[in-house]
Amino acid sequence: MILANQRLMCVAMSLLLLAPGPLAAQSEAKAPLSVDFVMRGPQLTGYSPQAVRWSEDSKRVYFEWKQAAEGIEKDFDTYVVNRDGSGLRKLSEEEAKQAPPLNGDRSLDRKWTAFAERGDIFLYDQAAGRRRQITKTADVETNPRLSRDNKSITYQRGNNLYQFDLSSGLTEQLTEIGTGAAGGSAETGSEKKGTASQEFLKKQERELLETVRKRAEKREEEEAKRKKENGRKELTITGRQTVSALQLTPDGKLVVALMTERSEAVKTAMVPNFVTESAYTEPITSRTKVGDAQTPGRIALLSGAAAEVKWVDLGFKEGSREGGKETGKERAREVRLSMPVWSDDGTKAVMQGRAVDNKDRWILALDTATGKTRVLATTHDDAWVGGPDGFAMGWLGDGDRIWFLSEKDGYSHLYTVRYSGGDPVQLTSGKWEVRSVELSADKSRFYLTTGEAHAGEDQFYEMGLDGGARPRLTTRPGGHNVEVSPDGAMLADVYSYTNLPPELYLQARGRGSEAVKVTNSPAAEFAGRAWMDAPLVEIPARDGARIPARIYKPSGYRNLGPAVIFVHGAGYLQNAHRHWSSYSHEYLFHNLLVERGYLVLDIDYRGSAGYGRDWRTGIYRHMGGKDLDDQVDAAQWAARTQGVDPGRIGLYGGSYGGFITLMALFTQPDVFRAGAALRPVTDWAHYNHGYTSNILKNPQDDVEAYKRSSPIQHAAGLKGALLICHGMVDTNVHFQDTVRLVQKLIELRKENWELAVYPVEDHAFQQPTSWADEYKRVLKLFEANLKTGQK
Repeated sequence: MILANQRLMCVAMSLLLLAPGPLAAQSEAKAPLSVDFVMRGPQLTGYSPQAVRWSEDSKRVYFEWKQAAEGIEKDFDTYVVNRDGSGLRKLSEEEAKQAPPLNGDRSLDRKWTAFAERGDIFLYDQAAGRRRQITKTADVETNPRLSRDNKSITYQRGNNLYQFDLSSGLTEQLTEIGTGAAGGSAETGSEKKGTASQEFLKKQERELLETVRKRAEKREEEEAKRKKENGRKELTITGRQTVSALQLTPDGKLVVALMTERSEAVKTAMVPNFVTESAYTEPITSRTKVGDAQTPGRIALLSGAAAEVKWVDLGFKEGSREGGKETGKERAREVRLSMPVWSDDGTKAVMQGRAVDNKDRWILALDTATGKTRVLATTHDDAWVGGPDGFAMGWLGDGDRIWFLSEKDGYSHLYTVRYSGGDPVQLTSGKWEVRSVELSADKSRFYLTTGEAHAGEDQFYEMGLDGGARPRLTTRPGGHNVEVSPDGAMLADVYSYTNLPPELYLQARGRGSEAVKVTNSPAAEFAGRAWMDAPLVEIPARDGARIPARIYKPSGYRNLGPAVIFVHGAGYLQNAHRHWSSYSHEYLFHNLLVERGYLVLDIDYRGSAGYGRDWRTGIYRHMGGKDLDDQVDAAQWAARTQGVDPGRIGLYGGSYGGFITLMALFTQPDVFRAGAALRPVTDWAHYNHGYTSNILKNPQDDVEAYKRSSPIQHAAGLKGALLICHGMVDTNVHFQDTVRLVQKLIELRKENWELAVYPVEDHAFQQPTSWADEYKRVLKLFEANLKTGQK
């Protein structure tokens, strides 16, 4: 810890640590790296400071952190440090409760924050640094929102919205949404009906027994009286409908409800959990599969006084098709809607819509009086709409302009559009990405994190609301995740470099100001070694593109030596960069491979984040196409320019990386001699809808795209050695994926493969023992197959 009387020494030491490069010079020979050592994970590399936030007076920084030795089971603790870097200390449990909340709804004057914690609602006084508990119930309350006048808090409990008056302490139920029989539609003022036989028995019971009749009549009278006094009628939804979110309009006249409905035909996959406290196998409810019925949510505007329902009307139409031909008829465009975002004065609302086919995104002005919408801006992509933080949006302080990110010109850039009308205005441009945006506390400027300086770096800038000059506020190469103090004078920066894990630094806002290092996360054993600063290179692809890559090359690398290509996962991810990798286990493993004489490449293949729209969508309708070509081109480049033996190249990766590994061994068996597929997707028709339908559409609509993209369809091509590793309680890529592939390999009479299963692991492994076992098997695979015949 940094104590106040140690600050000067710590500042001096921190300045030495700011320069990128090896953490420590090797003053003496170290024992060779072992798999057990490098697979300790955060217990070796340390835990990154998280949830960094400033006190409202800008005097202190709070964050969540724990020591490397504390282990994965222990929760993070709350720490506080003064703005000058002095006084770092861990808060007691009681003090931590009074720290600023991690998230919540902030009042416009920034004095209050309403937040939910463990299913209850709280109000935080920013000036006093104290919380007030609003609810304490067995129910789960969520989505708290402060009224514009700071006099009340609304929150959601189940299917209904409640309002708590901060002065009187009165809680009022604003909606009465009940669940009726399945199969009907949302309606108001109707009695919940049972089946025909149930209704017959109910009627008969009233007629036969006077006590039952009088009890029912009294109940009905009480319900009618209560509804009259409350001024509400009940809104009935079916058992398949869900109220996803509720929001009171700023004027208090309407409730906005996001309603979703699932088809009866939809199936949800169940993942069996074999290692349980009960000793019985217990199913885990997981997800649907791509292409199953997806019903987009609808927005309802509810009048609390009469339970009137007004559905938001998008007015989008498209031609319908049957058998591949236009019918001449029109149907409503299927669109997913987000909840409205209100201007500061509460008079205007905008919302986002995204087409169910993923190709269009709209920013819409909402007229709550009529339920009609008006298009302010649209983004279209023939593949799918996306990009870094691709659906970020907010109001500027003038109450007329909305900012948003769009890849309209091929790269993610910042735009504004006026609520009153007019074309969008592009504020940034260039062949680089804006990765995140926020407004300053006083809404006088933008703060941007971009790849402008280098695609492999996250640097922090400020910019005026009309665009123009962008002073860069961070300077060191690497990754910066910055929180600006409310007074705008200080930066709290979680900074990392290729071989420097993330640490918290504090510095004055302004280029060239010195940074004070606050945390020191890694274990001593990590700091005592020199870890590789793997340089970035660009590899020429067959289509003329340049593939970004990290290269790990041993000093004195032997000619015709072995090589391994690491394939990162997807979702939308970048790994050939200059900051600490989210694949820290793999980074340490690559250091071990280098010690053993392997050259390692880690490439940002087509589909990776960081390089614009065309790179992102390069895998459209063919996963295992250009992205696999990039792996092959990297392997051939390594053989051509780095002295790698083309007959001794392997690859490995997890999730999407496991998928690519399978596709490589099945379809490029003469390029790759061995591969380890970790938690791999083996058949895209079995993955989730949100991710897969973006890229391959629905399996029933594009059979060929799924056939050419799914490894199980190509398993007959396996020649090299294959290792498959999978957690058995993986709720992302289900263990079923591997089970089906194993059966296919058995039916094909393939013998050069093996399977390792991990009974307690989900998609992301947690236990160091599991990590170690898995990577000992990966190392054994490479040692047995890539070292053979080395000259």
